[in-house]
Amino acid sequence: MPRDLTPLLETISKGSEAPWLLAGPCAIEGPQTLEYAQQTAEALEGLACRWIFKASFDKANRTSLSSPRGVGLGPGLQILAEIRQRLQVPVVTDVHLPEQCAPAAEVADVLQIPAFLARQTDLLKAAGSTGAIVNLKKGQFMAPADMGPASKKLEASGARSVWLTERGTFFGYGRLVVDFTALAEMEALGFPVMLDATHSVQRPGSLGDQTGGDWTLAPLLLRAGAAAGYHGFFVETHPCPLSSPSDGPNMIPLENLREIMQEVLEIAEIRRRRARQLQP
Repeated sequence: MPRDLTPLLETISKGSEAPWLLAGPCAIEGPQTLEYAQQTAEALEGLACRWIFKASFDKANRTSLSSPRGVGLGPGLQILAEIRQRLQVPVVTDVHLPEQCAPAAEVADVLQIPAFLARQTDLLKAAGSTGAIVNLKKGQFMAPADMGPASKKLEASGARSVWLTERGTFFGYGRLVVDFTALAEMEALGFPVMLDATHSVQRPGSLGDQTGGDWTLAPLLLRAGAAAGYHGFFVETHPCPLSSPSDGPNMIPLENLREIMQEVLEIAEIRRRRARQLQP
């Protein structure tokens, strides 16, 4: 881990006034992902957020057996390491199996537990034992309070910090709904809580052998999340989303990212300013 990122990582671990933003493409597609990272950095330059680059080396939870999953652990981590070094930005990536955690933690500053795996004890223990920051996504099938026992597995295993991320709850078939009152319940567990706006607008299985979605609804969730007081945000973004091997319909086009996030961060700043005024 390069020494020059240590102060930023300490800030991320302890929390700060500027919201965190986990942003990047769904999957690592190859060397072009470095260009995507550079474009994301340019889109976010000067905005009042703390960016962490996000991309996954494997997308193990695909609808179809024939769906592409990514470049794999070794090549993916090499690309993430190069992005981290070139741009001096922390990186976050998913882990799906216990044996992926240790090598991923050698490169990634934050390990992310996918929502469908949020209760998997062996995976949580392995992620926590690396001593990394772990972002635990709330399962679409879980109540907010269920995140308490899951997060304790990470804490007990040695995680440096635990973050919780809301990404929508199943509402019947093929639709996810964000319950903003869940923020208070998860905050009460004592961990920072982030809002994943792009996965929350997925429509699982709506395209038959693919998951659909509507990215144009994500800015609405982001604005509402900023007003509600989430500690940070998660968005997937891509220069040409529909050419992406996964999650294309719900990824924000990179050309729209700056305008969307500028408004979101302005709302977040108004809320923080008001909160400071109300402090005794």
